[in-house]
Amino acid sequence: MSPPLSFVIPYTPATAEAASRFAHALAPRGDEVILAGDGPLETPSAPNVQVLSGLVGKGAAIRAALGRVTGEITVLQDADPAYSLEACEALCRPILENTADAVFGSRRVQGLDAELLADRALGRVTRFVTSVALEDPLCGQRAFRTEALKSVSLTSEDDAVDAEIVVKLAAQLYRLAEVPVGMEEAPHRPLGSQLARLRTLMRYATVQNDADNQHEGYNTLERMDGANNYNAWLGSRFREHLGRRVLEIGSGIGTITEKLEEGLELLIALEVDRFYVDRLKNKFRGKPHVRPYLSDVALADWESLKAERLDTIVLSNVLEHIPDDGAAVRRFRQILPPGGRVVVLVPALPQLFGSIDEAVGHHRRYTMAGLREVLEGNGFEVEKLEWMNLVGIPGWFMSSRVMRRRSVPRFQLKMYDRIAPLLAKAESHVKLPVGMSLFAVARVTGGAA
Repeated sequence: MSPPLSFVIPYTPATAEAASRFAHALAPRGDEVILAGDGPLETPSAPNVQVLSGLVGKGAAIRAALGRVTGEITVLQDADPAYSLEACEALCRPILENTADAVFGSRRVQGLDAELLADRALGRVTRFVTSVALEDPLCGQRAFRTEALKSVSLTSEDDAVDAEIVVKLAAQLYRLAEVPVGMEEAPHRPLGSQLARLRTLMRYATVQNDADNQHEGYNTLERMDGANNYNAWLGSRFREHLGRRVLEIGSGIGTITEKLEEGLELLIALEVDRFYVDRLKNKFRGKPHVRPYLSDVALADWESLKAERLDTIVLSNVLEHIPDDGAAVRRFRQILPPGGRVVVLVPALPQLFGSIDEAVGHHRRYTMAGLREVLEGNGFEVEKLEWMNLVGIPGWFMSSRVMRRRSVPRFQLKMYDRIAPLLAKAESHVKLPVGMSLFAVARVTGGAA
């Protein structure tokens, strides 16, 4: 039996007639039909058809309609007679087969219609901005796993919502697919609609991230995610000290998680932000040993975590985010068995604390003595405590203290990432006198806490 299906049809006074025809065609099928927009409609009197009127703009209409959707799959259907409802079965099939979370129609139209050419040009811009492998990402006939579509926060009021949907689903690593849809004529789209979508794409490509700048540290996390050499270096340092059942505190978007998970029995990725947890679930789909866990450190179910028989806790640039770091370390001590380890990377040198630290939510940067005290004063014996990343100090000082930037500059990070393999090799042979980070490994001492 197929899961419940919902059709959302945004309309305007110019497209109300086409929306009415779609509603009459869909009503006998029993699927949920929600028409949202502004303009006179002639809709069938059927319990499965809802009309949300007085909504100006496609984005506003879709947001309102999604609040009413109850089906497991949502079809967003432009009110344009060029589209055929016969394509909907093919659109939904990859979702039903659990190979996609969103499926876009790829329009097959003969000729060189100006509006279609404009859509294709915008499609190329969309691919550039999002890196999606879709031929026609702005098609007006699309199907979504409803949970996935509702998980992204849509803000556009007008036709720009088409671009916003692609940007945000792609950024959250949802599975996007495409199926061909035949059309006898090109769809009709006003010039203002195309310009709205182009402006939105340019905004997301330049000044706004896919979280609409609501997560200030997200830009830094994304940029750090692209520092492949640096992340491989950190991952190798952590992996030297891992057991088989690991709790990672503050997994963010999974940059370090990805470097740790291979070969483990269990990796619980604890993260306080649902936005990041949704991305973690998509990133590690198909890897049941990686288990994202939504919780604040202070509110986690520590008894349940203790029952997981964890042997290692990892914090990569996380301890400095926790207001009471000593209380957190005591929690770690309580759930680890004798001999269990905590492996920690923290930012060092209070003299470097600046605007980037503030932007990403740091409460402190550590001294070597300070980190040793918080570990050894709360039930651990420090086995290794070393400086890391001497070369990064000047760049961080200039960006965060002198220039007061709120995130790590892309160019600076790219240049640093290029020399990261050399730094890793050099630091493996030389004991550093200082560094912008501290790396520590500590083992549980004594009996039960």
